[in-house]
This record gives sequence, structure tokens and C-alpha cells, in this order.
Amino acid sequence: MSQPSSTSAPVLSPQFCFNETVLRDFLRISRSTIDDSITQNLNALLNPASKGFDPSSTAVRQTKSRGGVSIDPAACRQFKDNVLFPSWQTRSDVLNYCAGVATSPDPDDPDHVLRETESARDRERVVDERLDPYSARFFPREARTESLANLIRNQRTVEEIVRARTWGMVIERCGDSSTNWEDALNGWRERQRR
Repeated sequence: MSQPSSTSAPVLSPQFCFNETVLRDFLRISRSTIDDSITQNLNALLNPASKGFDPSSTAVRQTKSRGGVSIDPAACRQFKDNVLFPSWQTRSDVLNYCAGVATSPDPDDPDHVLRETESARDRERVVDERLDPYSARFFPREARTESLANLIRNQRTVEEIVRARTWGMVIERCGDSSTNWEDALNGWRERQRR
């Protein structure tokens, strides 16, 4: 079985970020390729036949990590360095870039004029709540940068949860000594700079 490859980085542009469907799809596919299938990815690193077949191994159902068979540390390290961490870094790069787009002025916002017109109209509106108690309600259109900022905030929260769960599996199966995924990822980043 071949190792999964990390998701290739998309071409980053403001249009990529503002197309929230494409952004969400990229993050979803990247997570499903590596993180959501972490158990299968780690199982693929096992080489149970290297010691020969033990007939007694089928007598009892093994529920804990293939009966204590640990994954080769070199295979784990290679998986983390070549698949897991690059995938996480790619998603971090995308989220950081799009967060920058969300906090930058957006001169190309197609709804800018419409929002300005609605805002001017709403300032001039006279509301008689006795006649229509719901007329005071106004739901202004959200700028696409605000919508993008909310999406990035939510996706970063999802990313934290996914990475913590994935790292828990890596520690359990590979016996990694790093206490948390942030330290492990930062260590990998340092090794990449050298």
C-alpha cells in the first residue's frame, strides 16, 4: 500500500479566498486525505510479516495497536516529515494568507455600492413601531471580508481540533515524545529551514 501524499498547495489569490466553497473544499479534502484517515495511514506503516507469521496471533482478538506491535520509528518519522507536517503547513499557509486578505481593504467588493445605498436608505427611514413592530429590524449585508474572517476563524478552530486528535493517534501508535502537535510542527519547521 502506498503512502498518501500531502495535498498540493493551491494557487493563493484573493479570488481563491473569497470563493468560500473552494476554500472549504480544499481544507476538507486535505483533512480527509491525511487527518480523517490517520488510523489507516498509520496501519499502512506496519510491516507485520517482517518477523514471520505467528499462528497464535489469530487465537485472540487484538484490540490494542495490533497486539503491542509498534510502528517502526523511522517509518513514523518519514510519514510525519513527508506527509503529515507538510499537509498541516500547507493548510496553515492557506489560512494565514486568507486571514491577511480578510483584514485588508477590499476595493473590488461587488456589494460595496449596494451596502452603501442600503445604509443611506436605512438612516433616512422613519419607523413607527406601533404600526409595524418588526420594521425596526434591519439586517445589513455583511462585507465579504467580514464573511471571510468568520470562515477563517471557524476553520482555525476546526484545525486545532483535528490536529490535536491526529497527534493523539500519532503519539499512541508511534510513541512520539513531543508533548503536543505545536511543538512537533515547530520542530519540523526548524529542521526545514536548515
